[in-house]
Amino acid sequence: MDPRTLSVLAAFAVYLLAMILIGFFYMKRTKNASDFFLGGRSVGPVTAAISAEASDMSSWLLMGLPGLAYLFGIQEALWTAVGLAIGTFVNWRFVAARLRRYTMRSGDAITIPEFLKNRFRDRSNLLSVVSAFFILVFFGIYTASGFVACGKLFSSVFGMPYAAAVGLGAGVIVVYTLLGGFLAVCATDVVQGMLMFVALLAAPVGAIIAVGGPAVAVERIAAVGPNFLNPFLSASGAPLPAMTLVSTLAWGLGYFGMPHILVRFMAVRSEREIPTSRRIAMAWVLVAMTAAVVVGLAGRAYLAAPLDAAASETVFIKIAEGVFPAFVAGLFLCGILAATMSTADSQLLVTSSAFSKDFYKAFLRKQAGDKEVVLVSRLTIVAVAVAGYFMALDPAGSIFRLVSYAWAGFGATFGPIILLSLFWKRTTRNGALAGLLAGGGVTILWKQLSGGIFDLYEIVPGFAAGLAAIVVVSLAGAPPPKEIVEEFEAVARMPVD
Repeated sequence: MDPRTLSVLAAFAVYLLAMILIGFFYMKRTKNASDFFLGGRSVGPVTAAISAEASDMSSWLLMGLPGLAYLFGIQEALWTAVGLAIGTFVNWRFVAARLRRYTMRSGDAITIPEFLKNRFRDRSNLLSVVSAFFILVFFGIYTASGFVACGKLFSSVFGMPYAAAVGLGAGVIVVYTLLGGFLAVCATDVVQGMLMFVALLAAPVGAIIAVGGPAVAVERIAAVGPNFLNPFLSASGAPLPAMTLVSTLAWGLGYFGMPHILVRFMAVRSEREIPTSRRIAMAWVLVAMTAAVVVGLAGRAYLAAPLDAAASETVFIKIAEGVFPAFVAGLFLCGILAATMSTADSQLLVTSSAFSKDFYKAFLRKQAGDKEVVLVSRLTIVAVAVAGYFMALDPAGSIFRLVSYAWAGFGATFGPIILLSLFWKRTTRNGALAGLLAGGGVTILWKQLSGGIFDLYEIVPGFAAGLAAIVVVSLAGAPPPKEIVEEFEAVARMPVD
């Protein structure tokens, strides 16, 4: 192994060891199910903000989005980033505080399925089961996207066989998630979020300096095509299609239904700290996504040999390896691993909580204590990781496409019911169930179709179907029981803590 590869390997070893040590540290602070799944609602504003955004963005931010900008220019990547920025702000501004106080009021719910069950007094547990089912399906896809990123990273940098590279990344993620639970996930997310942030800023700056400055970089990028830097025209010079604009901006709808982001709101230490978290989160998102788009564009200026579609998502890797000294490049490449791990650990934790609390304890072992629930949760983490590993074994798999599908699934399945359960007191249990089934079902069905109107991003019809189903079924049936309406009104009147 040559000295440069050894230096990169040393950087990876330092990073991975640090993540595992954090897991061991927080293992001692995890005493019950509430600690394991929600950190005892003790997360501070900085940790909540950076953890939420790091777990949100995943490897998509360092590989998927730069790859999109590298292949197609600024248009689609820019409008996707704009949609995500709007969704981030609205979620923090309107959903965070209300969700935190409502989950505390509704039986101190610590998972999204548990909140829905308690909110609508669902004694049949159907809401929990349907929620858990969709979480398992879409998080399986989402987790696989992270493992694909690990495989591409390790095989590209170290020449490892792809399957072994996927297994290595999955193994590290599973170990520290098993050890420390939610607090370990949040603590590692902060470290990983800052590493991602620095790496995204450094890579395009290094590439632009290497080619001779901004003027040279812009000239080379513009030479790819006359409209490569035009957000309003396609590569062929056609005006921005309405369907493309709607599809890209619609990414923002996904935020309202992301369980691994919503639990950060539930875990915040005090509602008074949420505005601080929102400002930190928005600053992180705006800078990081802008930098990610610039990485893809800078790759066009820096790389002499063009990358094909399958390799376009490695543009950040190519820049880091070519521009920086070996150990520094290794640390920046750890940013990809950080992005992957910060999302996959959160997804595994939410998935395991949905299964252990909302299915196992609700149906199979109602008398199960905290220790048994946590044990089942840890076994579920392993099982989901194994399933994700096998889904990730195709090296031609696209990180962007996998994330896009999972994002649409969660946004359309849970987004409408989260919004209406928080802000519309006429919502009923049957309406909630119809919304889950319609949103998730339409998303899955739409994804299987193509051509014409079916090229519209599946989150749009899925979200609309879920919203319509909730409203129609709720209005068609009897109003919610008095105690549910009273609880809704009490939550609205609760003082800021």
